[in-house]
Amino acid sequence: MPTALFAQALALATAAGVSTYGTVALLGGAGYFGLIGPLPSGLAPVENPWVFGLATALYAVEFLGTLVPGIASLWETVHTAIRPVAGAVLAAATVSHADPRLTLAATLLGGTLALGTHVTKLGTRVAIDTSPEPFTNGAANIAELGFFGALTLAVWQHPYLPLIVGLAVVIGTAILVRAAYRAIRGTLRKLRPGRAGLER
Repeated sequence: MPTALFAQALALATAAGVSTYGTVALLGGAGYFGLIGPLPSGLAPVENPWVFGLATALYAVEFLGTLVPGIASLWETVHTAIRPVAGAVLAAATVSHADPRLTLAATLLGGTLALGTHVTKLGTRVAIDTSPEPFTNGAANIAELGFFGALTLAVWQHPYLPLIVGLAVVIGTAILVRAAYRAIRGTLRKLRPGRAGLER
């Protein structure tokens, strides 16, 4: 069904915006071992053990590296150039055997959703990095794993609901991050006059 396939393509793009490596690793491993599927023919390459094995190794590096404050923000910043493109590619691959117009739409929307999800995650990581301990980053990593993992696997059984819930979570997170950023900025502005007075 084209509409269901389109929803699956956008869900994968959204998940890739959180973690491209984790999404490919989970999708490829689950497809290879028969936990989901059959996957669309365009996604067959991710079921290659070398592909999802490499993605798993890269995700392990990502998970461990982003436990360190500062490195987490740097990692997310670098991946601004990677995740939107990967989301567009995964979306296009999902509907590659469908009507070319559907493929084009999935590519454009998939890249946009991946970018939006990534920017939201980047903002969250920058806010979290104000804390010097690794436990908050660890909790964020686990939450992200649960999010993109559920989205990547559930969308093959229920194409529409996971996408809707996923987008709602992304939008809600973006609103919270914006509110937190404004609150932190307001607090810093209030503290500046006091610091200036103490210096005098």
